[in-house]
Amino acid sequence: MPKVQKETDFLLRLADLEDAVAMLQRTKRGRDEVPFFPTSFRGLVYEDPTTWTTVWETILTPRMGTLSLGLMFVGDSVGGVNTGGEWQIILDSSTVLTSGNVPATFTYTFPSVPIDLTPYRGVDQLQVRVQTRRTSGATTGGLYGGGGAIGSSLRFARLL
Repeated sequence: MPKVQKETDFLLRLADLEDAVAMLQRTKRGRDEVPFFPTSFRGLVYEDPTTWTTVWETILTPRMGTLSLGLMFVGDSVGGVNTGGEWQIILDSSTVLTSGNVPATFTYTFPSVPIDLTPYRGVDQLQVRVQTRRTSGATTGGLYGGGGAIGSSLRFARLL
């Protein structure tokens, strides 16, 4: 097996170290991607209930100060009737952190949500859930028969 010899020239090693420090200064802090898991057996998570339904969730140990989420929601259109709804993010099964609307215009919405994790830094396991519910639209037909559905997806989830 070939061996790799480390560079012994002090100036080259110093230049490599300066490049590494400059890169850290540009990024300012580390980033960790956080996996979120769909709670549905479907590819793009579509749910049509009028009650709050968890569509994405994860359990993490807060090591950094902020969880940054990029979300995507879209309403359905059934027989020319557009479906709208709401979404919310819940921590530890009870704390609603933030929420928003899914417009009944059959268009995509792309909310970005920063979540402050500093109050939870001492917690070993923190559950984060994304929930949706349908508030308007058709009541029959649609993807699963219960009327229009709300589609959801995570674009990114990062610890900063």
